[in-house]
Amino acid sequence: MASRSCANLLELASGVLDIPCTPSPRTLPRVMTVPGIISDVDSYSNDDGDSDGTSSVCRERKIVVANMLPLHTKRDPETNKWCFSLDEDSILIHLKDGFSSETEVVYVGSLKAEIDASEQDEVAQKLLEEFNCVPTFLPSDLQKKFYLGFCKRQLWPLFHYMLPMCPDHGDRFDRSLWQAYVSANKIYADKVMEVINPEDDCVWVHDYHLMVLPTFLRKRYYRVKLGFFLHSPFPSSEIYRTLTVRDEILRGLLNCDLIGFHTFDYARHFLSCCSRMLGLDYESKRGHIGLDYFGRTVYIKILPVGVHMGRLESALNLPSTTAKVKEIQEQFKGKKVILGIDDMDIFKGISLKLLAVEHLLQQNPELQGKIVLVQIVNPARGFGKDVQEAKNETYLTAKRINEVYGSPNYEPVILIDHPVSHQEKSAYYAVAECCIVNAVRDGMNLVPYKYIVCRQGTPDMNEALGITEESPRTSMLVVSEFIGCSPSLSGAIRVNPWDIDAVADALNLAITMSNSEKQLRHEKHYRYVSSHDVAYWARSFSQDLDRACRDHYSKRCWGIGLGLRFRVVSLSPNFRKLSVDHIVSAYKRTTRRAIFLDYDGTVIPQTSIIKSPSPEVLSMMNSLCKDPKNTVFIVSGRSRTSLGDWFASCEKLGIAAEHGYFLRWDSTSKWETSLVSADLDWKEIVEPVMRLYTEATDGSNIESKESALVWHHQDADPDFGSCQAKELLDHLENVLANEPALVKRGQHIVEVKPQGVSKGLVAEKVLLRMVNDGKPPDFVMCIGDDRSDEDMFESILSTVASPLLPSPPEIFACTVGRKPSKAKYYLDDAIDVVKLLQGLATASNPKPRNLPHIQVSFESAFDSVM
Repeated sequence: MASRSCANLLELASGVLDIPCTPSPRTLPRVMTVPGIISDVDSYSNDDGDSDGTSSVCRERKIVVANMLPLHTKRDPETNKWCFSLDEDSILIHLKDGFSSETEVVYVGSLKAEIDASEQDEVAQKLLEEFNCVPTFLPSDLQKKFYLGFCKRQLWPLFHYMLPMCPDHGDRFDRSLWQAYVSANKIYADKVMEVINPEDDCVWVHDYHLMVLPTFLRKRYYRVKLGFFLHSPFPSSEIYRTLTVRDEILRGLLNCDLIGFHTFDYARHFLSCCSRMLGLDYESKRGHIGLDYFGRTVYIKILPVGVHMGRLESALNLPSTTAKVKEIQEQFKGKKVILGIDDMDIFKGISLKLLAVEHLLQQNPELQGKIVLVQIVNPARGFGKDVQEAKNETYLTAKRINEVYGSPNYEPVILIDHPVSHQEKSAYYAVAECCIVNAVRDGMNLVPYKYIVCRQGTPDMNEALGITEESPRTSMLVVSEFIGCSPSLSGAIRVNPWDIDAVADALNLAITMSNSEKQLRHEKHYRYVSSHDVAYWARSFSQDLDRACRDHYSKRCWGIGLGLRFRVVSLSPNFRKLSVDHIVSAYKRTTRRAIFLDYDGTVIPQTSIIKSPSPEVLSMMNSLCKDPKNTVFIVSGRSRTSLGDWFASCEKLGIAAEHGYFLRWDSTSKWETSLVSADLDWKEIVEPVMRLYTEATDGSNIESKESALVWHHQDADPDFGSCQAKELLDHLENVLANEPALVKRGQHIVEVKPQGVSKGLVAEKVLLRMVNDGKPPDFVMCIGDDRSDEDMFESILSTVASPLLPSPPEIFACTVGRKPSKAKYYLDDAIDVVKLLQGLATASNPKPRNLPHIQVSFESAFDSVM
């Protein structure tokens, strides 16, 4: 049963997406007005992105979206009806403990069973009424391509650092599987849209299955409160950049307000990808990492998920658990139990673990008969040749170890490959002297946390183990460096799972360590695990999401981009596009005009290879300059030589070069040099330092100006160049502490220029001269595209507020590109700037009307020249 919004997906991915679109059922309501009776609500209407939906929900609500709903599904053999029950082990159920008791949680996701189309409406209503769940019924073929195809055969291996170098090591990119992934994400998004109140509800999306879903929601609701948490690793940029659809997935995640990761490593890799592939920089804002994305701040959350303490402790108190504990104690009496619990997966390192145990027994013969590894193997979540190979290798290794080091009454390796209940696992946790997690790559892995809680015990468990309440609690962990929980377990023995000798030594250390040290390590771990449980994780994420969204309604929003390249531009409510008609009208009714124009990125496109002005631009500038009512200035960071040569034909054009260090009022006047900082001896200090960083940073170069030195790193490695720029900035600030020079960092540059020189001072100087000449401006226009132009905008606003001006002029401060700025207006690009200037030039030189009779006397002509 595909949702109503899945029909037009042509723009979403390359190629045609084949999604069956059946007539949609009625929109699912958000509330039940009478128990057992669901009231209908009107189907949603088209939205401009600012608001939509009914605001009838009075209490806080979270919409949790995941691949699978936290439900068990089975068909009753007697009634042939579907039966559902909550999956009490699901983290999606546990996270509710982090929310207020007044918070309503709605779940959106798929079921673990395929429901016939004729039963879907009935099942959907039943799940909404009884479990607050909204099912997404994916067609069978789409489900296979989406989950078993793109998710498990392409994203999962890549996110675990496995590249498809050959057909035997993962699948190559398949466009049809990507289209299925996009289609499935769209269906999930449609289900969210059916139940969301976008002004009030928070949406929390989980894991790599749904990484483009945020784009669909953001496209429909510009101000939706949207968070995402990735439960898997995020690979380094060298791995991730091999993904064909890398930009689409990054942009999908950036349409969220908050993105969560288990570790800083994963977050760092994501930020590096954003920098290298999208050119985005990040900064820490009051302890929170934020990415500026078209005026929106996308925050990054780093916090590993925790366990549900109550669920684990209650399992320890069950009679079945205590009975199992006694059984295990009897079975392994006189032996130390090492426990491993892993999915059958090529990334879990089970075979490496077995090899380490084999090496341990080989190097320490006295341990034979005294230790046993109990390896519980959970069923594989995926299928394929690699999983089968891992399974075969595990069984062959275990068999070999038992044959060599075992005896009739002793097997050093016990493989348990049948389904094991939660209670039985808790019993093994409670008995084990040591727990080992040896994954070669894993997102989080909560096995160590569960082990620590179970080793802490409960009164009933203590009785079963035969220990008193006052007895010291101990536990020992051997964990891989490559799993998400490793950084938070500082008392664990961390290992490289590929180093068999080191893992064997770690196991030996763990089982021979003194009880007092085991106790200290356990206590440290238990304090962390008990205070950072799943409720703490959910509560912290929810609070940060609220913080990330609090400025949503203080800005205006525009949606730009097609398909999966869609994003929202969020800017000040007073920020609007400068209309040519509007400014021309003001231009015509004023007589004392000041016009300030930046050059690169404003008059000439930033990406243009030819940097000199075109004949069209020169003609337009001449038209503006020849109008006696105008004072026109080009204010640029470029050298006076370049600007003077390029605009030689514009005799009345004023030029401020090198950010105003050099200034010329027209082509007949001499260049004036800023008297504020005539001392440039500091250049002799700066140039050797910059040369040092240039030699050490491939792709960087130095630009030498008469008044400034600029270090460019645009062509260097993004991460290394940025790191070197920060170091250079600190270095130069130290060596220039007592010099009349200013060090500034811009986009891909570090610039050193004289103190007291800025574009803002140029604007101030020109405006004050107009006032002193008895021509106070009644029209001021300033257009620029970068950070240095912000000084001009600010200076103009402060100067025109001066009491020296008889009346405030009309001000048009305009930035190029939709981005946060001190300017009130924006134009999209240099092409728009040229069009606007052409409009003003035309207003200065209107075409003469075709009058039938025109008589001009010599005297009138002479007067006009004078």
